Amino acid sequence: MIIIDYRDTRPIYEQIVERIKTLILKGAMQPDEQIPSVRSLAMELSINPNTIQKAYAELEREGFIYTVKGRGNFVADDSGLAQKRRNEYMEQILALVKEALEIGMPKEQIIHEIEAL
Repeated sequence: MIIIDYRDTRPIYEQIVERIKTLILKGAMQPDEQIPSVRSLAMELSINPNTIQKAYAELEREGFIYTVKGRGNFVADDSGLAQKRRNEYMEQILALVKEALEIGMPKEQIIHEIEAL
């Protein structure tokens, strides 16, 4: 489910956040589904529970999960998350395209590369 890459320069909690976001957005984790407890995920990944808690706090802040006191953490039921993520990606793509055009890359080449995907 979640794999930590120790060669990645990003902190472990950021890798966990990114992986859980991906699972939620791809539909592998359904709305209102309980996610692993802090303790069980920390044991599974062999990392400090504080790292998991920090990742869960970030996910909750961003609206991907919610906490029910005494019951655990659950996937948020908000279809707007996928659209928000698409908008973020589009902003990044447009910024890169603008940068490529500024350094002289032909628009046709950019379009051709995108269509080749």
